[in-house]
Amino acid sequence: MKTTNDTSTDRHLPEGHPTVKKPKIGVLLANLGTPDAYDYWSMRRYLNEFLSDKRVIDIASWKWQPLLQLIILTKRPFSSGEAYKSIWNEELDESPLMTITREQSQSVSKVIEEELGGEVIVDFCMRYGNPSTESKVAEMVEKGCDKILFFSLYPQYAGATMGTANDEFFRALMKQTWQPASRTIAPYFDDERYIEALASSIEAHVGAMESKPETLVVSYHGMPKRYLMQGDPYHCQCQKTTRLLRERLNWSDIDIITTFQSVFGREEWLKPYTVKEVARLAKEDGKRKIAVVAPAFSADCIETLEEINEEICEAFEEAGGEEFTYIPCLNADAAHVRFLTDTIKENIQGWT
Repeated sequence: MKTTNDTSTDRHLPEGHPTVKKPKIGVLLANLGTPDAYDYWSMRRYLNEFLSDKRVIDIASWKWQPLLQLIILTKRPFSSGEAYKSIWNEELDESPLMTITREQSQSVSKVIEEELGGEVIVDFCMRYGNPSTESKVAEMVEKGCDKILFFSLYPQYAGATMGTANDEFFRALMKQTWQPASRTIAPYFDDERYIEALASSIEAHVGAMESKPETLVVSYHGMPKRYLMQGDPYHCQCQKTTRLLRERLNWSDIDIITTFQSVFGREEWLKPYTVKEVARLAKEDGKRKIAVVAPAFSADCIETLEEINEEICEAFEEAGGEEFTYIPCLNADAAHVRFLTDTIKENIQGWT
């Protein structure tokens, strides 16, 4: 009989039998994605993968692909590349989203190892770009993970975010000879621990300001209004997150409003649009000091660091606003890491 190494779960395998590794649990944190660099071809590859996703753009391929390949992808990589260049982590030669998601993964992994030992492996992947979901699922299987918890880092569900991330995870599982058992995370837009972490972060940043903002703009990534009418729950979940946040903060002297950013194309998207609303606040309502927070993002990225902190800030100031403050995402904040860790522990019950 064959004697296998210490990673084997069975020391009585017949001669020539493939080694069976000791069973482990994999936890795969998933975020949207990032280009490998901000040059034209890196941006084109990334945008092509992103904008070819039917969950993101549901226009018939015969209509959409010629427009995408012949017009959009000849121009947009240049402008998007410039935007990424303005926020790029030059020291590590990667986007801030990559840096922060790795920090989240490493922080969660450290706490999980301290509390559960080496039985659970924590890693991260991206829906678009690298490290790909498929490659990370394959790595986990190779390490002996016969159970994987897939954790999409989107508080609110949308088909174009959590839906497509889960799709990619399931496609990766289809390519495994021995499929691990799998679970996915439910949206956590109304989890009181998430709301508490978010509110505490906002209070800390507002408390550090010289004077309070007159309005807190809670800006979420937008989507076509048509998706809402087709049954996507994203809009409702965003509204509930804001309502719970308003109740938790209990501010009587600061207005809290919901807006939507990142509009793309000509059709109507969820309103009000953040860039127009901040300008209206300054021009029509006479607001001079506002703060903006983006609860739909678990980590700062191009939509927060460049779009909010630069483009939207500029719109507010050009309309007469004087003080614009962007409140960062929860990122690898200790309270956020604790929430992610506790959620993981709850969702692997029965596995450990």
